[in-house]
Formats: sequence, C-alpha cells, structure tokens
Amino acid sequence: MLQFRGIIGQYFHKTTNAYSPNLRNFALWFAGFYRVGRFCCARKLYIRTMERCCGSRTIADNTKTHIIKMYMNTHKKHMHAMTALGLGAAFILTAAVSSCSKQQAMPQQVPAIEVQAVDTTSEDLNTYYPAIIRGKTDIAIRPQVSGFITKVHVDEGQHVRKGQVLFTIDQVQFRAAVEQAHAAVNSAQAAVNTAASNERNQKMLFEKNIISQTQWQTAADALAQARASLAQAQAALVSAKKNLSYTIVTSPSDGVVGSIPQREGSLASPSSTQPLTTISDNSQVYAYFSLNEKELLKLTDNGEYSLNDRVERLPKVSLMLADGSVYPLQGRVATVSGVIDNTTGAAQVRALFDNPKGMLRSGSTGNVVIPTHSHNVILVPQKATYEIQDMKYVYTVNDTNGTVATPIKVLDLNDGKNYVVTDGLKPGDRIVVEGVGTSVRENMKIKPVTAQEKAAMEAQMQQQGAAKK
Repeated sequence: MLQFRGIIGQYFHKTTNAYSPNLRNFALWFAGFYRVGRFCCARKLYIRTMERCCGSRTIADNTKTHIIKMYMNTHKKHMHAMTALGLGAAFILTAAVSSCSKQQAMPQQVPAIEVQAVDTTSEDLNTYYPAIIRGKTDIAIRPQVSGFITKVHVDEGQHVRKGQVLFTIDQVQFRAAVEQAHAAVNSAQAAVNTAASNERNQKMLFEKNIISQTQWQTAADALAQARASLAQAQAALVSAKKNLSYTIVTSPSDGVVGSIPQREGSLASPSSTQPLTTISDNSQVYAYFSLNEKELLKLTDNGEYSLNDRVERLPKVSLMLADGSVYPLQGRVATVSGVIDNTTGAAQVRALFDNPKGMLRSGSTGNVVIPTHSHNVILVPQKATYEIQDMKYVYTVNDTNGTVATPIKVLDLNDGKNYVVTDGLKPGDRIVVEGVGTSVRENMKIKPVTAQEKAAMEAQMQQQGAAKK
C-alpha cells in the first residue's frame, strides 16, 4: 500500500510541475486506473516483486495465475482501499482543475475611476505671492551719545506719540560738561570786557597823539581775539547743552514700539549694531513681494506699455494672512522697482494697505493676492496633472475607455487649485481626476464615473462596511 502511494505521489508531483496544463487529462486517466488498476497494476507490481525475490528467473504463466489468485484473496482489503483512494483522488483533482479553469476564465474587474469633461469657462484666477509686511515708516531708535540707560519709559507694543520720551541715559557727565562750558563762556566774556576797555583807552591816547597808531591797533586786535574766544566758548556751551538733551531719547513720529533688547543699566552707544528699539508707523503698511523677469514682461505686454501705466491699471489686491484668513481691506500696488536683483532675478514690488485698527504689524508675513480675469479658457484641476521633465500631462479617456497620456501647456497663473490650459485639450475631452500618478497608468482600461457617481459608490461601501460591523 505504501509503495502504491509513493508511486502515485511521485507521478502526481511530476505531472503538476511539468505538465500543469494536462491536469484534467491526468484526472481522467486516474479515474480509468480505478477500473483496471486492481488487475493490471496490482498484478504486475506483485509479480515483479516475486521475480525479484526469486532472482532473475522468469516465472511461468500458470505460476503467475496462481500467484495472482493468492494475491487477490490475501489483499482484498488493500485493493478496496486502493480503489477508494483512486476514486477520491480523481474527484479531488477534477474539482481542483475545474475550479482553476473557472478562476482563469473569470474576467479581470475594471476599476471605477472619476473622470471630468472639460469645457471653456470665464473665471477669476488668483495668483499668490509671498510677502513681508513693513510699517509705512520703520525708524530704528539709536542714541546720539554714549552712556548707561537709567530709565526705560515705554514698553514693547505700546503706541507712542511724536516727541514722547522713550529712554533716559545717564546725565552726570553731560551736565558737568554744560557747567564747564558755562564757565568757559564767562571767562571769555571777562576777557572780552578787558580787551574792549583797553582798546578804548588806546584809541583815546591815539587821538591825542600820545601813542602811535600801531599801539592802538594792537589793542584792537586783542579785543577781536577775545571776542573770538567768547564765541568759541559759547558754541561749546551750545554743544554741551545739546549732548545733555540727547540723554533724553524721544520718539521721532507716531507709531508702535518694537522690541526693547536693552534695559536699565545697559550701555548705549551710537555705534552699536542693535538699536534701542524700533518705532513703526502702522497707520499704513507696505507688503513687499517679488516678480521675476517673465512676470514683468507679461505685466508690460512685452514692452508695449510702460511699467508705470500698467501698475496704475492693476486691480486692487488682497492680503492673505499667515492663518489663511483674508485681510478685510483691499490694497493697491504702489511701486515696482525698476532694477532687477542679480542674485534673485526678480524686482521688488510694494503694495500699500490701510491699517486703521493696527491689525497688521511690521515684520509679519502673508501672501499678496492678485486677481486675473480669464475669458473662454479651459481649467483643469492640478491634482489631475503630473509632470515629466518640465512637461505637464493629463490622462484623457478615449472612446474605448482607455487612458491616454496627453501633454498640455498651461499659463503661469497658479491659484494652487487649477491650471489654465492653452494647448493640448479641447472642449468635450474627458480627463482622469483621480489616482493620477498613483493607481492610474497609460493604456489602462477604466470604468468612467462622475463625481456624483463616485460619491454614491463610496457612500454605499461605507454603509456595507457599517452593516458588517
């Protein structure tokens, strides 16, 4: 029995590995073996075994017949088991082959992919430019004299008026300088008085011919020199008083106080790289952004119009804040730099926004939004495109519902959602808007569905999933 199983197992292994397409034929052969196996295979196997036991001598036919009868009587149970084994194996193989055939014959399921038919439209497209917000005036406050800060009169973020005291610098040395200048002025004034009296006396003597004109002229020169010394002393006094006034640092304009890095006890100096603070006039703010050469040429229609004329005709712009919200007041493009930066290849543009409530602060960031109205253009979602070597492509759907990679040309306008197509598509073309760059590939058979149909299918799948739970 074990020998029989081994023979069948070896044959089955060879057949399934080398002749897998003929599994059905093998199953039918094995079913036929059920009928003749008891008499043929079992007989030959038993006789071959007896010949091997007797050496290489041939057994006579009458002896073979006798041996077969003995074998059949002795191994009836084994033969019945072999018969059952053959039937079972034939049944299993037939069922397996039939199942494989059905599975191979089953057609591959075509995926349902969302598509969209394109058409011309007129729409306002927004172009976003990163911007840095600055106050209309940002004044760096620096001391004009060196000294230690004795008092800080304001705090960060405080609104101040023009002339309001911001800082006080140690005044001791500057007051001493003023007093010294006062003393120098008094001394010079006394010298002038003495020289003037001497000049008058010398003049009287000269008029009476008592002294020579030279002696009188010498006295007059001494008076002039004394007066010059007085003027110099008076100028030093004015300078000393001015330096004393510089110890009181005031705001040059209305605005908001910026950060204050230096506090009481810090040494302030005019040569310091870091200012005491910054006063920003935020009643109006500037949003600075950049335009590259191509955008500048497009703005001027390749030089047909002057830049100033085009700037004046630009529509009002909006400002998107860092949190994604839009500033409630619109602004306008004020100026465009006439020089392109060699390092960046762009020109600086400045947009002006009113800021009556102080919502915008100097140093913050945002995006300047410039609207552009387009007529009779084809829009495609950016998610429906992919890029290869600076070329943009979409998958169009042909009449047989196969995908075709189609190159397109788009404008530089970019609102972050759609592209304006200038070439490659025509109204009525169907494009794939789902799975581009991931599950969808070229020459792929799909089942086109609309967005509504796709949403309905997804809702149905969710309901089925919820029902299973």
